[in-house]
Amino acid sequence: MAARLKERYTKEIAPGLAKEFGIENPMRVPKLEKITINMGMGEAVANAKILDTAADELTSIGGQKPVVTKAKKSIASFKLRKGMPIGVMVTLRGDRMYEFLDRLISVALPRVRDFRGVSPQSFDGRGNYTLGIREQLIFPEIDFNKVDKARGMNISITTTARTDDEARGLLKALGVPFRQQ
Repeated sequence: MAARLKERYTKEIAPGLAKEFGIENPMRVPKLEKITINMGMGEAVANAKILDTAADELTSIGGQKPVVTKAKKSIASFKLRKGMPIGVMVTLRGDRMYEFLDRLISVALPRVRDFRGVSPQSFDGRGNYTLGIREQLIFPEIDFNKVDKARGMNISITTTARTDDEARGLLKALGVPFRQQ
């Protein structure tokens, strides 16, 4: 069964974006490429067991097993050595990506306290969007009683859009609630 957001994209959103931006080639219409969820765990330097719980939480949120990220270089002031595990990340593509984005927009973001929308300025200039979340408890998959500490995460949405305006149009059409300026 295909994701409902993916079906809506192919039937309604893609033709609308092509008309809005004057794109004649259907392969040039902006679309989602991947969603990367990253949890940096700085305290994993002192306690490596924290990564296991973070990996379990990210597995239930993303629907697939995350990869443990390692430090790229040593930083003495943080007692960090090159190659030490310091975070977990998962890359979602295809139907899992659309399912996650659908859950993020319709279920998780409305559960954020005092939510007024996500920042429309978080584009990188190449049509990709990054969103920071302060705690993992906004996802309904996480059991509140099993959480030892609130952990934040970065969610990067990579699109095939060439400009930020095209990416903003795509995400707005998909239902991402941008804050009013």
